[in-house]
Amino acid sequence: MSRVATEANDLEDIEIGLLLEGLYRAYGFDFREYSRASIKRRILEMMRAEKLGTVSALQERVLHDATCLERFLLGLSVHATAMFRDPSFYLTFRRKVVPLLKTYPTVQIWVAGCSTGEEVYSLAILLQEERLYKRCRIYATDISRAVLRKARDGIFPLAAMREYTNNYHQAGGANEFSDYYTAQYDSVIFSTALKSNVVFSEHNLATDGSFNEFQVILCRNVMIYFNKDLQARVHNLLYDSLSMFGVFGLGNKESLKFTPRAAFYEHLNDKDKLFRKVM
Repeated sequence: MSRVATEANDLEDIEIGLLLEGLYRAYGFDFREYSRASIKRRILEMMRAEKLGTVSALQERVLHDATCLERFLLGLSVHATAMFRDPSFYLTFRRKVVPLLKTYPTVQIWVAGCSTGEEVYSLAILLQEERLYKRCRIYATDISRAVLRKARDGIFPLAAMREYTNNYHQAGGANEFSDYYTAQYDSVIFSTALKSNVVFSEHNLATDGSFNEFQVILCRNVMIYFNKDLQARVHNLLYDSLSMFGVFGLGNKESLKFTPRAAFYEHLNDKDKLFRKVM
């Protein structure tokens, strides 16, 4: 890389740091400890989408234009998800976690980083089939208002239903998956009964604290975008929010190894990232 290119890259990194600091100071959204390579890529994509020449120009627009701020938050957050994603995870949940939950009179569940809601509806379907849903309250949280609106609506592409149906059956579902939604043109809307015990709410894992004690916390495919310091903070937050013998679920590319709380959980099975708090 030439000296000029190196200087330009260094300046761009400074601008990104100032943008993230300004976003935190002005609005409390803290992306400063997200993986810098990932966050930089998305900021540059956002800059091009807004037809701006510099990160500083993007900062000016984000800090002074509420609609741009919402687009920016949506762009920074990763929302790659699917219903019954990693079906074996849900099959293990059905076989090993549900029997534990049936011993509680009520069950508090936190889906942290719920994105557009596919995981929430998957969990609600599973719990309903296991005749446990009425005893449960699911708190579905995300940093982005825009994705929470989509999650509340429960509307998903009809084209995705073949994949989701296959996932559902691999996850142990024995009913017709289409029983849970109504098709409308090129979309489907899921039954409102699946939302009856769900609370959708904004929560920022980077800055906000605990708000309840839970028997289950799922935080899947979220912390892979955080740096090590933020991962440690969030692991501590989730550990403190989980009741003794509560169940904690991670994404299949995530791990408890080398985290500050690794020794405080037991692994429920060899493959899927489901753990039980034992200390």
